Amino acid sequence: MPTSATPAGGRMQLQDGELLDTAEILPGQWLQTYRAPWLSAGARAGQFVHVRTPDWSGLVLRRPFSFNTIDRIRGEVSIHFRVTGKGTEGLARMRPGELLEMLGPLGRPFEVDPRTRHVLLVAGGLGVAGVRALAGEALEAGRRVALLFGAASATEVYPSSLLPDEVEYVVATDDGSLGHHGFVTELLPDYERWADQAFACGPAPMLAAVARLAAGRDARLGVARLGRKGGGRAFPQGSTQARRRAWLQVSMEQNMGCAVGACLGCVVMGTDGPQRVCREGPVFAADEIAWDTAP
Repeated sequence: MPTSATPAGGRMQLQDGELLDTAEILPGQWLQTYRAPWLSAGARAGQFVHVRTPDWSGLVLRRPFSFNTIDRIRGEVSIHFRVTGKGTEGLARMRPGELLEMLGPLGRPFEVDPRTRHVLLVAGGLGVAGVRALAGEALEAGRRVALLFGAASATEVYPSSLLPDEVEYVVATDDGSLGHHGFVTELLPDYERWADQAFACGPAPMLAAVARLAAGRDARLGVARLGRKGGGRAFPQGSTQARRRAWLQVSMEQNMGCAVGACLGCVVMGTDGPQRVCREGPVFAADEIAWDTAP
């Protein structure tokens, strides 16, 4: 099989994964676990896999899915998706034992500062699939994790049974049917002092709101920037080191054609110019994105 280096340092491979388990966890939302040791060995939270869906419809483009969980010991990965068309309808019809063509791992992962002890995850709707793997990685490293989750109503709330018991799980619903009555972003101020770093995934308006709150965090908390150039060595924007120093990182959601940076179909506007979500992302430091132009 052809391989090439990914930005995260792993090896991109094209192989088949075997479906082990499939379940509709919410109306129209499915969680599937695949045996793919070649994939789980190098995958990291924040990266994604590009799959050729068994839709029998003549569609040729693959579909991107974030790694929902990564189990290196068992050699398994899981994906969480919503049925939105023929491709995902084909995925939902699959049965254990069937094979799915997978290309990955792809994209750049979340970067956690080694000094971080308290990890805050912020997710809106299906965006929980983009941060769920990071909860597992953070707990394995001995960090504390809180997840703020927002949905339209209680019927769309991610089941707490699918999270590790150690995760502090706080829910907000637009209609007030469960948890906080309002947007998930309204919960963020209560955690901005506790969190050493925050990581978010969800609709672009939610990410923009979180980014605006993050931009004013230092001033609200009275954080002083000491020394030359704001305190400490300056790293190039977009570098691993710069992202590790960022308080907020975001996972962007875009339609992808090739998922390897060639087609330019997933470009978002960054503060330094166009950024390919599949290649420079899907994870970015919040200050890399020009939020006034975000889709």
